[in-house]
Parts: sequence; structure tokens; C-alpha cells
Amino acid sequence: MMRRRTTLLTGCTALVLALGATACGSGEPVAAGGGDKALDGRTVSVAGVWSGSEQKNFQKVLDAFTEKTGAKTEFVSTGDNVSTVVGSKIEGGNAPDVVMVPQVGVLKQFAEQGWLKPLDKKVQGTAEANFAEVWRNYGSVDGTLYGLYFKAAHKSTVWYSPEALEQAGVTPPKTYDAMLKGGRTISDSGLAAFSVAGQDGWTLTDWFENVYLSQAGPEKYDALAAHEIKWTDPTVVEALTTLGDLFKDKQLLAGGQKEALNTDFPGSVEKVFGPEPDAAMVYEGDFVAGVAKDQFGKDIGTDANFFPFPPVGDGEAPVVSGGDAAVVLKDGKNAEAGMALLEYLATPEAAAVWAEAGGFLSPNTKLDLSSYGDDVTRATAESLVEAGDSVRFDMSDQAPAAFGGTKGTGEWKILQDFLRDPSDPKKTAAELEKAAAKAYGN
Repeated sequence: MMRRRTTLLTGCTALVLALGATACGSGEPVAAGGGDKALDGRTVSVAGVWSGSEQKNFQKVLDAFTEKTGAKTEFVSTGDNVSTVVGSKIEGGNAPDVVMVPQVGVLKQFAEQGWLKPLDKKVQGTAEANFAEVWRNYGSVDGTLYGLYFKAAHKSTVWYSPEALEQAGVTPPKTYDAMLKGGRTISDSGLAAFSVAGQDGWTLTDWFENVYLSQAGPEKYDALAAHEIKWTDPTVVEALTTLGDLFKDKQLLAGGQKEALNTDFPGSVEKVFGPEPDAAMVYEGDFVAGVAKDQFGKDIGTDANFFPFPPVGDGEAPVVSGGDAAVVLKDGKNAEAGMALLEYLATPEAAAVWAEAGGFLSPNTKLDLSSYGDDVTRATAESLVEAGDSVRFDMSDQAPAAFGGTKGTGEWKILQDFLRDPSDPKKTAAELEKAAAKAYGN
């Protein structure tokens, strides 16, 4: 389970679709709506990270687009190396028309390379009507909208075993301090509080981001994400100190720091929802539910539930997200038909297709929440949409990959070292700044 894998569900509102663009190489308008099949004979090629069930469910969306417009589609799974695969296809003269980009940093890289077509006025209008400004901003580079966020992840959810909390007499906490206090109560009852996936450095960046967003606030979060303030800033040291209090508490961590460093993400979910549980809670995104359900047969809402990552100190409760944005490549053979696909993806109708299949969350505000398959998913989606412009995109996904997205180096490794020994937050902050300055080039 990689960090780029974003999962959940969404709802259904039928729209009469009127897509308009210029046909590639023709002057003929490309329009699709009401089943007039104006894109008959066109083939739209789409590349993205998805495989397995995610690819299968996205194909259902593409098939619905075909049914509406007549355009055929071809999907190519790139794996997690999107930029490398797409770059090689462009160089080889075989560029896809549409790419589902899983990182803000990669979208920016594509735009700066001159690979992307700005979204046309029809897509922009639909996006403005259906998405909070923050999502449009994350899809923009230097004020130009290039990306439409179709699929999202909610990374501010703490998943727990209702049975474990009930046996310890603990209720879902409303504050970070209450979460740690409840965790110690759970520990006293014989089960560790938290399972932490320290073997996967990306989970530790997510821990840090939630603490930092709540404690330091959105403005500081944005500044740190852009490296406009240094990682030696007092707010960073404070967040590391807060996180260190959890990491060093043997009452709270299943198996202590050593075991946490040997636990990957699926393993951390297993420690809570597997056949022999070692812990009561695991922090990570909404995709925890998919693992608990698919791998361990848990009934979401009964055997597994979540509470929002609680506010730290006097801060607000954080809402950290991730997502996949659809972009149109200039070099695609049917780029204009690709633009028609993006307008379709901007509608609640398109999101509803994957919603009904499951494993999907959309930032589309026009989606009917009653379309979600269960109360837990509905609550997660509602939390993301209601957060509006206070949502912040995963910070490490915004960073250069050398700092925020590479195994064994940068932020991932430094936070793993901090989990191993959280005694010196200032030293860790200095190491983070050194790595960030090198990666950002400032």
C-alpha cells in the first residue's frame, strides 16, 4: 500500500452534459451531451498510478464517458513513477492525452516542462461551480489552472477498534491530549494504544503534518510547504516535541520504537484489525478502511471506526488531504477529446460511478452524500468537503521528491531516525532543514 494510493466513496447526481472543445486537427467542434455521441471514433488515452481494483473502478468511469460521448478510452498504469513514464512516452512520440497526477509537485513539474494544456473555459467553469477554491489552487501553477482533482484522500482520520475502546472504558477523544490520556488508559487495560508504521517513512510525515497544521496553523503550514520558512523554525521544533512525546512513550506504542520501525503500513493495520490485535488504534488516511475490510474482513462502522485527528493545544482540528488530478498533455493525439473527458470528470455524475463501486472519495461539493455506501464513509467525505478551503494538501507531496518522497533519504529517513530517538527535536529540525535546503535549492 503506497502513500499515493488514495481511497474512499462518493455520490450521484444526474446532469445533462454538454462538452465543448475543438477537434484535434479539424476545426470541428467536439461536443458531447444527451447521448449524441459527438466523439464517436475518437480514442482518449489515459495514464495513471492505479492498478488492481482502483484501475478496474476507474475504468467504469471511463466506460460511462464512452457511453455518453462515443469516445473510446485506453488506460495505462504507470506505477508510482508517473513523471518518468510520462516523460519517456512524450520523448517517444506516444504521449497519453490525459494523465492522473498523484502529487502537486509532479503537476508543477509537468507545467514547468511545458507539457500541459491549460484547462479550457468550460472545464474551468464546471470546476469553479463544483470544487472549493483550495482544490483549484492545488491544480494551478502560476495562476493557470492545469489540473482537476477527481479523487481525494482524507489523511486526518484515526482508526480504532470499537471493542478495544469499549473494554477500556475510553470514548473517542476530542483533543490530542485526551487521545494520549485515553491511550494510556487502554495500555493499562493490557492492549497497546497505537500501532505506528515506522518502516514506511511516509506515515511519519503524515503524523507530523497533522500535528503541525493544528499546532502552527494553515499560514505556517503553507510557508513551510513552500520552504518560505526554515525547518529550524520554532513551530517545527514545537511540533516535533509534541510528536516525540508520543514516540518515546512505551505505554502508547505497540512494541515500542523498535517494533514500530519494523512495521509497514499494512502491518500497522493488521496490529489493530488482524486476528491477533496488539493495539487499539492506528493513525492513517481513509484507506485504512479498505485494508481492514478487504484483508481482515472487518465491517466498517461496527468492527472498525474512526475519529477525526483531534486538535492539538489551542489549534483547530487538522484536515490534511491528498489526491489525483487529471491533466491534459499538449502532445496527446486527441488532447481536445481529453479536455472533454476532464469536463466529465468535473461532474458529480462521473464521481458517482466510482462511488457506487466503492473505494473512492471526491472533493466535489455537489456530490450527494446519501450516495455513499456506509455511514463511516459518508462521515469521512462530509468532513473533507465541509473543511472547504481549510483543507491542506499533504506537505511532503508538495515537496521535491528528493526531500518529501524518496525512501531512505530526506524527510522520510530523518523522521524514522527521530522515531528511533526523539530526544533532540532541535537537532532533527536542523537535519530536516539541511535536507530541505538542498532539495528546494534555497
